[in-house]
Amino acid sequence: MRVATPVLLCADDDRHLRILSNRERINARVQMRIRIVLQAAQGMQDKDIAAQFNIDRRVVARWRARFLAAGVDGLLQDATRTGRPRTAREEANVEQVIRSTRKETPEGSTRWSTRTMAAHCGVSASTVARIWRAHGLRPHRVKSFKPANAPRSAEKLEDIVNLFLNPPEQALVLCCDEKMQIQALDRTQPDLPLNSRRSGAITLFAALDMLSGEVISMTDRLHRHPQWLRFLQSIHRQTPKNKQLHLIVDHYAMHKHCAVMAWLAKHPRFHLHFTPNHFSWLNLVERFFQDISDELMHRGAFTSVPAVESAINTYIAAHNANPKPFTWTAATAGDILGKATRTRRSTADPQP
Repeated sequence: MRVATPVLLCADDDRHLRILSNRERINARVQMRIRIVLQAAQGMQDKDIAAQFNIDRRVVARWRARFLAAGVDGLLQDATRTGRPRTAREEANVEQVIRSTRKETPEGSTRWSTRTMAAHCGVSASTVARIWRAHGLRPHRVKSFKPANAPRSAEKLEDIVNLFLNPPEQALVLCCDEKMQIQALDRTQPDLPLNSRRSGAITLFAALDMLSGEVISMTDRLHRHPQWLRFLQSIHRQTPKNKQLHLIVDHYAMHKHCAVMAWLAKHPRFHLHFTPNHFSWLNLVERFFQDISDELMHRGAFTSVPAVESAINTYIAAHNANPKPFTWTAATAGDILGKATRTRRSTADPQP
């Protein structure tokens, strides 16, 4: 007579299984498996356990073997199934969907949807979704930042990251930018969406101190080099004269206007550091602008430009009363460049 392999439980496994078997919120299938193993540990044979629980003997044998091979964890999850192998036609469909997603764009649109790709490849939309999910394709999303290919991009990136990681002594690192077209929009009634009545727009100039989190700001209805120059003069007045000033800015034309550069030449404590193209997210003041949008502008109602200016000034005053610096979490410039390289490789065609 064939005898089943005995099950020997250590004290920890026995206690764990008994706790699980008495737990109310547990899958009934898992509870049955646990009870099978507990009975097997008492020396009962498969046919006797099957008769006790009114199940097939092969089921008992299967879970006895699973426990002996994988322990308690083997009882808590179903066995994986290989499923039906793909046919040659299905393999061709997968390759066509991947190739079309990476190399082609739909006519009259800029990106694929599951329905347009399904019509293009002659498969179902659910098949397209399954292939995209299996291969990590998300044509509806930008997977990462756009890699910078302009000259000296790596040098500029390393320069700015080093400012964040090792700020110079006796100096201030100021992240500067402008939030443009801040609209004065009003609601017709409280708690209703904004109506289309616009009362004007302003630009917010801001310089975020990287170490302290404090913000120097200025608002104006125009966004040209005279306003940027006036903002630089404001920074000059509001910062200690014995401090060098390292300003992180983008490549906007007014930041490099001849009148601005002439003024900077007369004030050598100012040092401009330009972010690489497509790396504007390096500038930490962008995170501050997001907070203003979310916390102030998103639900605000403003009847005039002075009302917007007053609200912004009040918000910044409250922020400066208890400033909190944004923490730079990226390790080095090399890590960021490595991520950009991996992004280019992942979006390229796979090698044959």
